[in-house]
Amino acid sequence: MSQASRPRRLLALATGNWHARAYLAVVGASVLSTFLFPDSFLAMAPILLTAPLSFLPVVLPFGPGTQGSPAVEALAVGIWTAWLLACALVNAAVLGALASGAAGDGTGVARPGTGGAMGRAVSRWARPAAGAVRRGTPSAPRRNVSQRLRALLAPAVDNWPARGYLAVVAAALGFFLVAAYALPDPGFAGIWPIMATAPMSFLVLASVPGADAVPEWLSPLLFTAGTVVAGLVNAVLLGRLAHRLRSPQVRPVA
Repeated sequence: MSQASRPRRLLALATGNWHARAYLAVVGASVLSTFLFPDSFLAMAPILLTAPLSFLPVVLPFGPGTQGSPAVEALAVGIWTAWLLACALVNAAVLGALASGAAGDGTGVARPGTGGAMGRAVSRWARPAAGAVRRGTPSAPRRNVSQRLRALLAPAVDNWPARGYLAVVAAALGFFLVAAYALPDPGFAGIWPIMATAPMSFLVLASVPGADAVPEWLSPLLFTAGTVVAGLVNAVLLGRLAHRLRSPQVRPVA
């Protein structure tokens, strides 16, 4: 497969099924809402819907609100708009890969890749062990659950895009833990793991008890556990997209 064909495959996944098209429609409606209600919470909707990639320009001093000549301001808004569109297409392609993968194998579990030594190691990790317990024995259901869990998590570690994403999440979590336990004032260190694992972090962390409900030393650990779950979910979805972009043929699901 040539490198030039991957953008076309990504676009096919982002527009080839109703799940992805519905998501793009919602993102388009959220962009319209920012112009209709610029001072309401709806102004943040496009960024939240296209997370986590949409949070990347936050660390850059260039975007909407950039002060300067009209040409500089127009360039900043144009770049931000193009980046938002790219983020929306990537997220829509993730939904398309999830839908096409579920329709293709009936399980929705992507097969682990075989790229390099790391991919071969993960493939062996995801395969059933030699001499596995036969069906009908008391420990067979437990073995089946373990195999399914391995196959489910394999896309998070058997390709470079997902592994690179997990490295970013690990760096954000490491910074947060150092700030929480080693610095006198952690400040807003927790915002980096949340942005790195959005939007799943908002859903997972909503179930984590508040700081007043647990001991002070335990609260950062619960926050970290919730963020790890969100990061793994995002990595699995990203890995599934990488598998679909490498597949010989993308078959959109209408």
